Amino acid sequence: MNKGYLSFILIIISVLPLFSFANQQDSTSKSLSERKWHEIISLRGYGQVRYNRLLETNDQLRCEQCDKSWGDGGLFIRRLRLVFYGWVNERVYFYVQPDFASSSGSTLNYLQLRDAYVDLGIDKENVFRVRVGQSKVPYGFENAQSSQIRLSIDRADATNSAFVNERDLGVFFYWTPKIVQERFEKINALKLKGTGNYGMMGLGFFNGQGANKADLNKKQHVAGRFTYPFLINNSQFIETGLQAYSGEFTMPSDLLSNGVKTNFLKTYRDERVGASLTVYPQPIGIQAEYNIGKGPQFNTQTDSIEVRNLKGGYITLNAKANIGEDLFYPYVKYHYYDGGKKFEKDARSYLVKEFESGIEWQPNKYLELVVAYTISDRRFEDFVLKNNHQKGNLLRIQAQFNF
Repeated sequence: MNKGYLSFILIIISVLPLFSFANQQDSTSKSLSERKWHEIISLRGYGQVRYNRLLETNDQLRCEQCDKSWGDGGLFIRRLRLVFYGWVNERVYFYVQPDFASSSGSTLNYLQLRDAYVDLGIDKENVFRVRVGQSKVPYGFENAQSSQIRLSIDRADATNSAFVNERDLGVFFYWTPKIVQERFEKINALKLKGTGNYGMMGLGFFNGQGANKADLNKKQHVAGRFTYPFLINNSQFIETGLQAYSGEFTMPSDLLSNGVKTNFLKTYRDERVGASLTVYPQPIGIQAEYNIGKGPQFNTQTDSIEVRNLKGGYITLNAKANIGEDLFYPYVKYHYYDGGKKFEKDARSYLVKEFESGIEWQPNKYLELVVAYTISDRRFEDFVLKNNHQKGNLLRIQAQFNF
């Protein structure tokens, strides 16, 4: 364990007694201006442990973006996150989320920052706010969903390929009318697998190279999203959304193989537009998204990275069932993607067709168990991996603990 990792853990241990868990009722009765710093900061978190090797038919079938333990190893800690958050005053909210289970190659479970931002309210009810820092880019419904809440084990390649870890460093303006805030809160209270409040409208700019990556071209991306949660017959929530982004992405040198061809600046057009539809499971639901665009992609015919068209989406059929005090969420999901992944080696080229069927069981709010069977057909190629077409099936198990 390196010194930085150890120091961070010791700091957390040392400040935990100061958090106001025991005095939460007393502290919330005070106005924000009267509360001390240790009464403002709240702490929560979750962890996910997976095993993907049951009934596995092809250990060469991989998914670097969604789960690096495909085809390798045994038990795998996918996420272990702590979230520090709170209102400094009525118009200033902060949110910091590190992940203790980041991985790269054969190195597992190192500390990496996921979110670090401040929301600045423009009005007293925070209908208008500005978010500054590293956070999720307002693009897509499933990307906005927390991995703690999302039903399927991994996000779909088609939309998740837009940004590594869904995040970047930027400045975003959010507009959420009071009625929309209330509907987002109601969807969350009913445990319908929503996104939370990422605005009815989000618009902003960001570096465009991905979370925890330096800007390489001094040209920011821009992104925008509009979504609205309709309430039908005062009971059924249906949410529709449109999103788009545009910018230029520069391929980092460490992602380029020796011999791969690039343009002079190693910089490529990167843009997409997409649509979302969510019929929340009351008790039967549908979640679907589709996007098209252009981006850097490896061309196996020319051994070069080029701007090429991309397309793809997913559809999920799900349900919510209460049996006693237990919650069950069965689902089936199909997703398709034809395009590149700019944040992988040589902007790796993909053609993905994948079906997944599973069920999530929540015996209580602290524990969730997901079992899913995946049938996957993936062609993923770069300068070294050519004619790499892998098919296979596997049974996946994930245990999640919330605290």
